[in-house]
Amino acid sequence: MGESSGTNNWRRAGFAGAAIGVLAAGAAAGVAVERLTVGRSVRQKARLALDATGPYGSLRGTSGRALADDSTVLYYEVDEVEEVDGVGVGAPAGSDGRLRRLFGRKRPAPFTVVFSHGYCLNQDSWHFQRAALRGLVRTVHWDQRSHGRSGHGVAQSGPDAVPVSIDRLGRDLKAVLDVAAPEGPLVLVGHSMGGMTMMALADQYPEFVRDRVVGAAFVGTSTGKLGEVSYGLPLAGVNAVRRVLPGVLRALGSQAELVERGRRATADLFAGLIKKYSFSSKDVDPAVARFAERMIEATPIDVVAEFYPAFAEHDKAAALAVFADMPVLALAGDNDLVTPSSHTEAIAGLLPDAELVIVPDGGHLVMLEHPEAVTDRLADLLVRAGAVLGQGPATVRSDARKS
Repeated sequence: MGESSGTNNWRRAGFAGAAIGVLAAGAAAGVAVERLTVGRSVRQKARLALDATGPYGSLRGTSGRALADDSTVLYYEVDEVEEVDGVGVGAPAGSDGRLRRLFGRKRPAPFTVVFSHGYCLNQDSWHFQRAALRGLVRTVHWDQRSHGRSGHGVAQSGPDAVPVSIDRLGRDLKAVLDVAAPEGPLVLVGHSMGGMTMMALADQYPEFVRDRVVGAAFVGTSTGKLGEVSYGLPLAGVNAVRRVLPGVLRALGSQAELVERGRRATADLFAGLIKKYSFSSKDVDPAVARFAERMIEATPIDVVAEFYPAFAEHDKAAALAVFADMPVLALAGDNDLVTPSSHTEAIAGLLPDAELVIVPDGGHLVMLEHPEAVTDRLADLLVRAGAVLGQGPATVRSDARKS
């Protein structure tokens, strides 16, 4: 191939990388990003420095693997609780202080809290909540199929490949629960796609949820109608992109190597898009922003393409009825451009006894952007869930109300 053809291929890779940066950050179309005034080499060095020093995503637990019904290997980790004088053995320093701040002097009820992450992320997206609860509550963190350390979806491979569905993810969650938490009460926590996964679990296994689940938290998620989200962009442009995006993604997914080169070539644009569509605050810690960028960068283009159509088909409002008789938290950032807070308000509307929390100046990755606000509300949920089990009064700390 001649030089002109090679240049064109590289240019197309750059455009493809930019487009996938938009999608992976949760947008459906292009967005204007101000050019950075710092030189590219300086920005590259800054990213390397953040990667070397950032502590986020470093927490690890006892690893395990569950087998999905199509034989996909699903990776999970468990943080156990071993009590000595009311403090978890092997927990980080300051466990007693964290226990009192989050729960007062009473230890949480003996349940397992299961965290499900969102699209293009992995279990490490719950880093701050995991750090806060570590050693105090038994927790399970898992990677959705084709994300993080889990295997690529077997059903999505080969000549007989079938599309990913939210129902499939619900069955995956059930497979993880059967192995990682085979007995005892559960509290389910899900962000974005993870919350949809919880709804799919309830839709397909309602009796299991009624028997085992004593609390649920839906963070920045939706019961459906995601095709109506504008991502903060002009409606006409969004509709035009929606018509062609599935086909474009399929084509890009078949040219994964070319697209990944494009993503690297457009790293600055990619970082700007992630910040816009993940966070609302102007003063987000650069190390946290880079942490989010790394997680999204790690999602291959073929996985992005495989999962995208499932969101347009997602409709699980009816499944929420299964959660009606338990403590529920419905939480979102007030400036979430990916799953707008109105979708969280709709969840609370279908579950009148749910606690609705809209975090000021919060974006889609609100659990990374405002970790204490999210963690405190989760602690309140655990207190309420413990009261259901007869483990103490359902009191809410006054300081946790400040978000």
